[in-house]
Amino acid sequence: MQYEGVLRKMQTEIGNPIQYYMVFEDDFLNLNQVLEKNLKIDFIKHQCLNCRNDRPIFRQGFCKSCFYEIPLAGDWIMRPELSTAHLGKEDRDLQYEKKVQLQPHIVYLANSSNIKVGVTRKTQVPTRWIDQGAHEAIEIVEVPNRYLAGVTEVALKDHIGDKTNWRKMLTNTVEDENLVEWRNRLKQYIPEEALEYFIESNQETHLEFPVLRYPKKVKSLNLDKTPNYKGMLKGIKGQYLIFEDDTVFNVRGSEGYYVGLQIN
Repeated sequence: MQYEGVLRKMQTEIGNPIQYYMVFEDDFLNLNQVLEKNLKIDFIKHQCLNCRNDRPIFRQGFCKSCFYEIPLAGDWIMRPELSTAHLGKEDRDLQYEKKVQLQPHIVYLANSSNIKVGVTRKTQVPTRWIDQGAHEAIEIVEVPNRYLAGVTEVALKDHIGDKTNWRKMLTNTVEDENLVEWRNRLKQYIPEEALEYFIESNQETHLEFPVLRYPKKVKSLNLDKTPNYKGMLKGIKGQYLIFEDDTVFNVRGSEGYYVGLQIN
């Protein structure tokens, strides 16, 4: 079987285990069905996710000029506390910013390599946790806009991490934690303006990833340095493909790369 198209983050479907899909313009591939098969990846060209031109990818699947111009890559994407749509202030495109920022957001705890705090739109639960490779997660606060979620995250970062150690996540050297206890412990640090949105009673969500074998020492595949690769697929976790030779491939980190895929 052969596929060709520009890489975007894998789409997921909740299940035991989670189902993963690569979606191309005219086709899609269920990656769970590729486990225990050889997958060949050939880098063909770049294709910016915005302008679609063959330009080097700068960040988030965009070329450099698009990254600094389009609303989909504004600073508030990575730093929610910089959101200003609730004040009617435009960053790059107020209509788009209102659409994204002025909707319910969740502040959560997720355990992928360690416990971390994060922010996502309510509609992205549990997708966001899956993308981070979290085997357990819990909501702490549900607020009406992105700004309140951002300032809550900033306050909690003084008491808990906000980064995932992707190598630990991929080698599965993680421990279960009582996230209900962590949620209750962190309540005292939530800013007063967001405290009324604290979620008093909910339980952890547990996630099962389709991994047959975890790598012992991960080797990251970079398509700019290694444009052609072939290996047996052994697992999928977060946005990574895990191969038999301990190579891992960050699909989301390679958005905007146009590739050919061959399965046998």
